[in-house]
Amino acid sequence: MKTENISNMKKQLTIALVAHDRRKSDMVEWAVHNAEMLAKHKIICTGTTGGLIQEAFERVGVEADITRMNSGPMGGDAEIAALVVRKQINLAVFLIDDLNAQPHEADIQMLLRQCRVHNVPIACNRYSADLMITSTLWDNDDYEPTEPKYIKFDR
Repeated sequence: MKTENISNMKKQLTIALVAHDRRKSDMVEWAVHNAEMLAKHKIICTGTTGGLIQEAFERVGVEADITRMNSGPMGGDAEIAALVVRKQINLAVFLIDDLNAQPHEADIQMLLRQCRVHNVPIACNRYSADLMITSTLWDNDDYEPTEPKYIKFDR
């Protein structure tokens, strides 16, 4: 099933796509599956992931606005985290290799943390990514995401 709902979206999003080495094939497959929709939005990727998605889109004849940052271990995760902090990312999809240690674990945790702190939806698997990109809330002018509250809960 293709994710069709968002293809009619009026709002243009900036979507970050990040995938660890052993999740890159999964990310490319997901991106190609959703290429028509993704091509209507601005895509920011870590370096290698972005290159693989660009190549895959070219093979299927899809033109997309893809910006490539550095690779994750060379600071790409941190660059995307900085965009999150500046409110320049609407949605992140980060396919993490949970079965193998990553040499840049601190950067990974920083990106995940900044998405949580700055209230940016982040999908860490294809199912949650599909749910997020097909949400009708993106174009609902009456919906305002609630900002996180970092206060002590008193009874």
